[in-house]
Amino acid sequence: MKNVVVTKNLVKKFGDLTAVDDLNLEIPKGEIFGFIGPNGSGKTTAIKILCGLLKPTSGESYVLGKKIPNTSIFPRIGYMPQETALYLDLTVKQTIQFFGEIYGLSKDAIAKREEEMLDFVDLKARRNEIVDNLSGGMKHRLSLAVSLIHEPELLLLDEPTVGVDPELRSSFWSYFKDLASKGVTVLITTHYMDEANRCDRVGMIRLGKLVAVGSPAHMKEETGQPSLEDAFLWYLRGEK
Repeated sequence: MKNVVVTKNLVKKFGDLTAVDDLNLEIPKGEIFGFIGPNGSGKTTAIKILCGLLKPTSGESYVLGKKIPNTSIFPRIGYMPQETALYLDLTVKQTIQFFGEIYGLSKDAIAKREEEMLDFVDLKARRNEIVDNLSGGMKHRLSLAVSLIHEPELLLLDEPTVGVDPELRSSFWSYFKDLASKGVTVLITTHYMDEANRCDRVGMIRLGKLVAVGSPAHMKEETGQPSLEDAFLWYLRGEK
């Protein structure tokens, strides 16, 4: 399979608002692709369509070779929403176990992944804490751990590092790079330009439209700008 994610003339409207406007995108296996753009630009809407949570107004999308929506891909993808989607009355440990069981993992596999994931998101000391008692940043980290528990082929991560300290954020990106080297495809939204620079390619999106796609190095070279942020502003001004 060459491309893990493909969209063709994808459009999503909410009344008079066009949230995603004629999106054409191809993301190959093992790539870290970053969506960058201001709030309300359509990044989250596009990811929700790829997850099958939203139906497009027009156009088509394909994930792992299947036209979306298609429930058969759900065990093969990991989705971390921007908003926390956890059961607040469970403990951290129970949360990991619950989602592991949903994905059909054995008890031994869940126990192994529990240790790995809680270590990864730095929540081992909080394993018996009720989720509702966690800080917003900790809930976000647990949500990331849950999205990874079943070792998916495709990760759809909507701002996974919000509220995470710089040191832990750096370790997250090392982990994403390691996953990509093993063939896992990562689609991530971020507001941090230093994170965008770590992506293999980025898609700059504004008002639902993709204004530029390419590697960070290519974008800076094409625009003659010293930073990716400056290149983004250059594209938005339509100087190309």
